[in-house]
Amino acid sequence: MSYTTILTEKRGHVLLMTLNRADRMNAWTPHMGEELADAITKANADRDIGAIVMTGAGRAFCAGADIEQAFKAQIDNGPAKEETQAQESGLATSVDWIALTRGSKPLIAAVNGAAIGIGVTMILPFDVIIAAEEAKFGMAFAKMGLVPELASSHFLVSRMGWGNASEFMLSCRVITGHEAMERGLCEFAVPAADLMNKTFEIADSMADNPSPQLRLTKQLLTQNACTTDLQAAQQAEAKLLRQCYTSAEHKEAVDAFLNKRKPDFRKVAS
Repeated sequence: MSYTTILTEKRGHVLLMTLNRADRMNAWTPHMGEELADAITKANADRDIGAIVMTGAGRAFCAGADIEQAFKAQIDNGPAKEETQAQESGLATSVDWIALTRGSKPLIAAVNGAAIGIGVTMILPFDVIIAAEEAKFGMAFAKMGLVPELASSHFLVSRMGWGNASEFMLSCRVITGHEAMERGLCEFAVPAADLMNKTFEIADSMADNPSPQLRLTKQLLTQNACTTDLQAAQQAEAKLLRQCYTSAEHKEAVDAFLNKRKPDFRKVAS
């Protein structure tokens, strides 16, 4: 697939994806969703890539769904039949965004500017969100006569807590990157000039680790984060531990430790 709404660039062992509709503040379209899904899928299959970063071109990260291409088209054309639905929560129906992002190699969002609506919901299942202090976050779904999507009513509570998530969604107000960090929506807020350096510092540290074990760890986080069955959580961990004990990555880590060298996980990647 050739890309028209995003740019991709490999930097060392990290793939950088840039939303590239700067003239429309990187407004989301279903086609953009297909391109991002394709880029992530290819990165997951590339043994030389260990982590994935998403940012936006120009002054915005993603200012929400493209009103004309998404919402107005739906109003004009009427709701499509489920089996032919061209769009679901701003995404093509062929894209299961939550399954893709939670099953992916580490994903980091570098929020450089306005992140509104789907500009927020699409990154909530990412592993780390880093924002410029001057960035803006907003979830104005109710103000648009809508409700939030992409399981954001789950992920936002997981990140911010019940009260903060409720206030943020129900007020529809916009908050800065600094406030977003204080309230748990993002992990770091840094000056805009430092955003990509901080992002790649974290991405590189993740990319040094073995991808299979990182993806299995994400699987456990997804499965166990909200469970109240601690016995089931331990059983899920034990099952994957048994799998890891026989892995080439574990053997490489042990050998590297015993021989006082840095492990080379890409050497043993299948």
